[in-house]
Amino acid sequence: MSSITDITDTEQWTVATTLKERWPNLDIELQLADVEIRMYPGDRELTECPALFWQVDEASFVIIKVAERVYRCQFYYRGYQQYGSGGRDFDDIAECLVTMLQVHADRETVRKEE
Repeated sequence: MSSITDITDTEQWTVATTLKERWPNLDIELQLADVEIRMYPGDRELTECPALFWQVDEASFVIIKVAERVYRCQFYYRGYQQYGSGGRDFDDIAECLVTMLQVHADRETVRKEE
């Protein structure tokens, strides 16, 4: 059992509101999840963390709460096409989300050109 507190209603609202601004015509379903991650690259043991997960088109997104008010983010198309924030942790869920959405928008531009 993890000592990290669950995703709060306020955190969910922040994500849902921001996603509605990004994709106003989509009804995006946020799903609460638990994930196991290595907190640091050298760790051998996994830590269970609460997370928010959703999908838009071919992309899947996740925000992981790694401590109280500390978040990591990632999105992926397939297992080998994973993108994140370069290992950076955020102390604000909105900043974490907006950064991920900016990386996603940049990646979508590249995908359309391929």
